Amino acid sequence: MRSSLCQTFKNNESLQSNIVAKTALITGITGQDGSYLCELLLNKGYDVHGWTRDSKGSGLSSLLRILKRKSRAARFVPSQIQLHQIDNLSSQEVEKFIHKYELDEVYNLAGQSSVAWSFEHPRETFDANFSTVQLLLEAIRTSNASSSIKFFQASTAAIFEASKETPQNEKTIASPLSPYALSKLAAHNLVIKYREDFGMFSCNGILYNHESPRRPNSFVTGKIVEAVARIALGQQCELQLGNIDVARDWGFAGDYVKAMWGMLQNDTPEDFIIATGQLRTLEDFLNIAFRTVGLDWQDYVTVDENIKRPVDPPQLVGDPALIRKKLHWRSMTTFEEMIESMVKQKLNDIRRE
Repeated sequence: MRSSLCQTFKNNESLQSNIVAKTALITGITGQDGSYLCELLLNKGYDVHGWTRDSKGSGLSSLLRILKRKSRAARFVPSQIQLHQIDNLSSQEVEKFIHKYELDEVYNLAGQSSVAWSFEHPRETFDANFSTVQLLLEAIRTSNASSSIKFFQASTAAIFEASKETPQNEKTIASPLSPYALSKLAAHNLVIKYREDFGMFSCNGILYNHESPRRPNSFVTGKIVEAVARIALGQQCELQLGNIDVARDWGFAGDYVKAMWGMLQNDTPEDFIIATGQLRTLEDFLNIAFRTVGLDWQDYVTVDENIKRPVDPPQLVGDPALIRKKLHWRSMTTFEEMIESMVKQKLNDIRRE
């Protein structure tokens, strides 16, 4: 295993507690969901380990800035976080790490998430989204603590790409169309297989679209927010998009990581839809984003047929009834609040540049 890139934040007030803290591993910790989950677990007193393949340290630095900023704002100090530079496609590195640290929970949020990129690089997509899951599950199974480690897999609504059932629920038959969705479905099924065959506490959170001010502009929502802010500041004239007729079930990432955590606190492992249950169009997103800065989106948005996705399901909306009933979870942040916060944060970021 490569040498750790460790960053530790100590409580300056030296708070002491007789409570034994849980220890969790988050793969993909420097991403949107990873940073929110890290923040949540630290606030609950966890010791957190994170994996990163970012040798340049840009994602790591970004995560640390977020945690420091949130610590001051929320008046809490994270107890401890350790970030490790790991090749998650190396069976030796994965096994050595899992067997070395006494983990209570593992959250696999890492992966390749671009549908368009998956058509050009299907093998790399499968490696990122399936092989890592297989290595993690097998390392957990062969560890001395296999019966006590709980595993969460970030599954996706994309497994229902061609579904004619609306809304989709936990019993909806999977119908993937893209290499991305196929790779995620393979991982999804593997998690179930390890649960059923080996009695492991492994479960899938079937995540519908979720955004936040931390969403990078490699995603269409991040691209929109970036453009809106730059147009409002006079730095950009127009926004080019592909298909604006799509409709999605959009929620707030900060709410969704609470569902992930809740699933691993459940008495038994079970797969859940994590969604708002509300369908919104990309036009709705554009309207709110531009309205936040006092503009009309139709004055600035043009459609470019050349940047449309090879596969773009017209609508995906989840039925969160099961997770509401069993875990009492629901998305608390409204669609409007989420988008407004994204635009305002981007305006602040650009002004500081």
